Amino acid sequence: MGEGIGQFLPFILMFVVVYFFMIAPQMKRAKKEKKFAAELKRGDKVITKSGLHGKIAELNDKDNSCVIETMAGKLKFDRSAISMEMSSKLNAPATVK
Repeated sequence: MGEGIGQFLPFILMFVVVYFFMIAPQMKRAKKEKKFAAELKRGDKVITKSGLHGKIAELNDKDNSCVIETMAGKLKFDRSAISMEMSSKLNAPATVK
């Protein structure tokens, strides 16, 4: 009986390693991105994942979209199209060296 568990121990250890190094960080990142998208407000400067810079003009909770005002006009995007990393860097206070 102890021999049966010993055969599956490497598979169990591989699953644990994969979970802690791949699955858990991905779930944590997805949770942070969802929180970021929910906390967006009118007037925030953002960058989309495609590289478009603009300022949020309108937010629509019904279809989870937002209207971004750029120099060329206004464009409607899904909130998930906004890059959390790039927008955070854009809005971060400048550090003095």
